Amino acid sequence: MPAPEQIRTSDKSLAELKEEICDIGRRIYAKGFAAGNDGNISFRLGPNEVLCTPTLVSKGFMKPADLCIVDMEGNQLDGVRKRSSEILLHLTIMKERPDVNAVVHCHPPHATAFAVAREPIPQCVLPEVEIFLGEVPITRYETPGGQKFADTVKPFVKHANVMILANHGTVSCGETVERAYWWTEILDAYCRILMLAKDLGRVSHLTRAETQELLDLKAKWGFADPRLEKGMEGCDVCGHDVFRSTWAATGVARTAFAPPPPAGADRQPVPSAGAIDHEAVARIVREVCKQLGVPTPG
Repeated sequence: MPAPEQIRTSDKSLAELKEEICDIGRRIYAKGFAAGNDGNISFRLGPNEVLCTPTLVSKGFMKPADLCIVDMEGNQLDGVRKRSSEILLHLTIMKERPDVNAVVHCHPPHATAFAVAREPIPQCVLPEVEIFLGEVPITRYETPGGQKFADTVKPFVKHANVMILANHGTVSCGETVERAYWWTEILDAYCRILMLAKDLGRVSHLTRAETQELLDLKAKWGFADPRLEKGMEGCDVCGHDVFRSTWAATGVARTAFAPPPPAGADRQPVPSAGAIDHEAVARIVREVCKQLGVPTPG
């Protein structure tokens, strides 16, 4: 193996890459995405070398000297601290995706709430999410740390840059460490927006035509999306066509959020603030009169 300072698969030096990972670690910690020593970050240095964070160190207080280098099987090659216990997850993603150089795993609270509830992320709601994320899958649960846990991403990683790990957290990947982190930040912000909108009373969906316009922009800007792939042209772009077949095996079910309108349906009208549902009022009056044993008025 060449000396670590000679390994270069980026415009940045090894020292700069270490600083970048520490910077992302501080951002993860500051956002509340990693409590204690949660989370891990990695960057592919070469065909058989990966720079990664150590175990049992807070990501908010890492120093460049804390980082480790492992081979593609997880064997530690360099570093005074022991490598992350979940590095196999990162390496599996890199093996499945040669275009990926960086992986970020953490526990953003709003996205992790969806992981715990195993609630599928609603689609066709926020333009930025359609452009940058698309459909976000939820993996099956396995005890973290081993290869069985790492393998849970295999059905999804070729079609998604961010995944929710059931009852655990999130993992995202990209060409750079910052790009990989972006997907996690966007996802958690979206999950928070969904929860706030639901508290207000409803989540309004974009129409199929509006979503298709976003997918066209996505293709124009060079972002991949399974809904743009050959054979998916006839899918319902808002209907979880890509990953729905995995829901039964992973325990995913839609319970908290209503599905989007079916393809071809018009957007549901939004009632005015003063609108009265007279039929609903009549039903309530009839039921109250029945319970009281009095005649229903006129």
